[in-house]
Amino acid sequence: MSKPFNRILITGAAGRLGTELRRGLAPLAAHLRLADREPCDDLRENEESVAFDLSDEAAVMEAVRDVDAIVHFGGAPHERPWDDVLNSNIRGSYHIYEAARAHGVRRVIYASSVHAIGYHRLADHVPCDAVGRPDSLYGVSKCFVEALASMYWDKFGIESGCLRIFSSFPEPADRRMLWSWLSFDDCVRLVSSALTAPHLGFSIIAGMSDNKVKPVDNGPAGHLGFRPQDSAEPYRDKVEAANPPADPQDLSTQCIGGWFVNLGHPDDEQEE
Repeated sequence: MSKPFNRILITGAAGRLGTELRRGLAPLAAHLRLADREPCDDLRENEESVAFDLSDEAAVMEAVRDVDAIVHFGGAPHERPWDDVLNSNIRGSYHIYEAARAHGVRRVIYASSVHAIGYHRLADHVPCDAVGRPDSLYGVSKCFVEALASMYWDKFGIESGCLRIFSSFPEPADRRMLWSWLSFDDCVRLVSSALTAPHLGFSIIAGMSDNKVKPVDNGPAGHLGFRPQDSAEPYRDKVEAANPPADPQDLSTQCIGGWFVNLGHPDDEQEE
């Protein structure tokens, strides 16, 4: 039986989530092109590895050649000095979209982040496509790429699913993750839904499992067909026993970005 895609490019393929996507997206594509700064190990028959930095426009352009879709999970994975954020997340993502335009790739799935909207309060119950309120330079870069994706859809017809991923780990590690957790299997379901939705256009969706507390409404992205099947509830007793209750007066407790809202400027830390 034929697969929906001939070749999918996964950037950040050696990372925590990229490794899961190698496994989870294999049923959707005859070939997976795995991109990271270093070559990926243990390649399967349907995989090929390419190593480059996203700031290298020529290398990105070559990596996108002959692919049908891009799953863009590469870049700085958390708050970093400005030059790192600029080169990896902002300039690198621009290169991805320009390469998609040059090679006729019609769909990009982008790993955005909760930190694009980190200063929204839990009690606000915002929609998944809420206006950006970044809590960090990292979050600013995510807002930039979301805006870039919007423009490339309106101007060039390249569809994008911007996945505002919250906390994707093997299991919840603290009390915040009891509502923000995204299981690895649900992460694969989320990306797969965005890749195969009949119409994507420019869409933003929150990446969370079916947790008991739901501070973000995924209703506006119902056309993607994402149905999370996991929940943090089975871990609740273990997590609560190991972690004291959070201070309700702390901004990091009130905001969906968590402890990122209390970070200073990363370049200040380098100067100390």
